[in-house]
Amino acid sequence: MNWQLFVSFRYLTSKRKEKFISIISFISIIGVAIGVGALIIVLGVMSGFDSELKEKLIGTTSHISVESEYGMAPTAEFLSKITGTKHVTAASFFVNGQGLIRRNEDAVGVILKGIVPQDEVKVTKLGEYLKRGTLDIGKDGMVVGSELASRFGLKLGDKVNVITSAESKGKEFRVVGVFTSGMYEYDANMAYIDIGRAEELFNVPGLVSGATVKIDDAMNAPEVKASLIQQMRGLAMVRTWMDMNKNLLSALQLEKTVMFIILTLIVMVACFNIVSTLIMTVLEKTKDIGILKAIGSTSGNVMAIFAMQGAMIGFLGTALGAAIGVALAWLLKTYKFISLPSDIYYIDKLPVKLELQDIALVVISSFLISLVATVYPSYKASKLDPVEALRYE
Repeated sequence: MNWQLFVSFRYLTSKRKEKFISIISFISIIGVAIGVGALIIVLGVMSGFDSELKEKLIGTTSHISVESEYGMAPTAEFLSKITGTKHVTAASFFVNGQGLIRRNEDAVGVILKGIVPQDEVKVTKLGEYLKRGTLDIGKDGMVVGSELASRFGLKLGDKVNVITSAESKGKEFRVVGVFTSGMYEYDANMAYIDIGRAEELFNVPGLVSGATVKIDDAMNAPEVKASLIQQMRGLAMVRTWMDMNKNLLSALQLEKTVMFIILTLIVMVACFNIVSTLIMTVLEKTKDIGILKAIGSTSGNVMAIFAMQGAMIGFLGTALGAAIGVALAWLLKTYKFISLPSDIYYIDKLPVKLELQDIALVVISSFLISLVATVYPSYKASKLDPVEALRYE
């Protein structure tokens, strides 16, 4: 064992005359541990919410949307061009537009989406979100969101009138299914109908709004978008799920970054205890420093002793905090003993997702902060004059 490491370890573990210094060392370790543990848990919860939200966003829309402002012909050639693109696994035509749903005296504006049910379930999670009824829409069927159904008190088989700018008299539809995506905006404002019926409602015979596209990995969306843009040659607009939710995703990332910075301050405050511990240790060990220098130890050797002592405090605190943080996050994820009001968050349990890069970032940051905290007291110890240190001994 390196002799500087041996001496620093003895300084950290030996019984001191000043018990107060030992208490501060213990507090320093606990302080760093609390900061690291809290940081890992909070980042795990933030990542959990982020993952849950992204899953719901992708499930209710699609990975990529290829749309035309003026409509496009739903040809097999066009669809095969999309499905032939690398990473694309499925595609489905749709007709999108705004309409007004009326039942008795009540009316509300909604987004009407005309779909081919058997193709739609391949590109979105509409089939998984269906809670009641069926996706067998037929010509006059409609699938509505649970919030929209609750607002009108709709049950399976109930009839509603749909009015659009092109169909002012309205057409009657029968509710055949109710879905719950967990996203309030979609559940309260979306309704699915047959794609052919949608063409009639919006007076676009033989045309569709575009195609929804599913790919093998949602993170490949930008790459696939670039390929599709080249193929479309300006005939259609290509948007990824990231483009459609850009502001929300940016806000989530900013919130996670801010939380990391704020909680890192806890670790920094704890590391100030390391500074005070080392300064008091230097004062207590003045005689020892004088003897070490008198027998030939260099300033670098002395500096290394106290830097290693501070690093050990930081390492112990970081390791303990990481263990506590990972253990608590695992318990939260496995046993889900913290409940959330589902009517507000649409998630009944606290979501937790531990990511290796987050844990590594926390551990490395904490240890580096601990090392920085050792610089000043270690430097001051290395500059002690052995003559002055031993004068009154």
